[in-house]
Amino acid sequence: MLRKAVADLSYLLTRGYSDAAALKLVGDHYQLHARHRIALSRAACSDDAVARRKAHEVAAQDSRGRRLLIDGYNVLISVESALSGGILIRGRDGCIRDIAGIHGSYRKVVETLPALKLIGETLSGLGAAGCTWYLDAPVSNSGSLASLMREEAGQRGWPWTVEVEQNPDRILELSPEIVVTSDSIILDRAQHWLNLIPLVIAQLGNADIVDLG
Repeated sequence: MLRKAVADLSYLLTRGYSDAAALKLVGDHYQLHARHRIALSRAACSDDAVARRKAHEVAAQDSRGRRLLIDGYNVLISVESALSGGILIRGRDGCIRDIAGIHGSYRKVVETLPALKLIGETLSGLGAAGCTWYLDAPVSNSGSLASLMREEAGQRGWPWTVEVEQNPDRILELSPEIVVTSDSIILDRAQHWLNLIPLVIAQLGNADIVDLG
C-alpha cells in the first residue's frame, strides 16, 4: 500500500501539485496514519527531482581527497536510528531516511558514540581529505554535541571540524564542496552530494530498511 502511495504522490509532484496538497490527497485516499504519511513524504519525489539528484550525485570513490560538508543531525540521527533498530525508509532517489527527526532539541542516546564511530570509520575508508560537520544552532544541546564530536575526532585522529550555525542548510545549498545529506531540500539545490548513509548502514547488515523506492 505504501509503495502504491509513493507512486501516486510522486505522480502528483511530477505534475506540479504542492507538497502539502498532494500529501493530503494521497494520504486521505489510502487512509494513512501520521507515521505512514511521514514515511510517504520522505520516500516520494518528482521525476525531475530524481533526475536532478542523480545528475549531481558524486560516486563514493570520487570523494577521495575531497573535503566533505556534513549535514550533522541528518546523518547522525539516521545512523542512530539504524543502531537502535528503528525503521528506515529508502526513497525513490536511493537515499535512506529515518522517520524520527528532531523537534527543537537533541538528546544524546546510547547509540550516539557508536554512530559517530561508524560514520568516522566509513569516512576514513573513503579517503576524504577531511570534513566539516554543521549543526543547527536553534536545536538545543547543539553546543554539547559539537564538543563531544570534536573530542571524539581528536581521540581518533579524524580530520573533523564541527560548526554550529544558525542556518546550516543555506551553507550546504550554496557550497561548491561535496555535501553529505539526505535532506530533500538541500539535495534539490546542492552542486555535489554524496549518499553516505547507505554506505554507513551497510556495515550493520541487519538494519530495518523499508524500500519504498
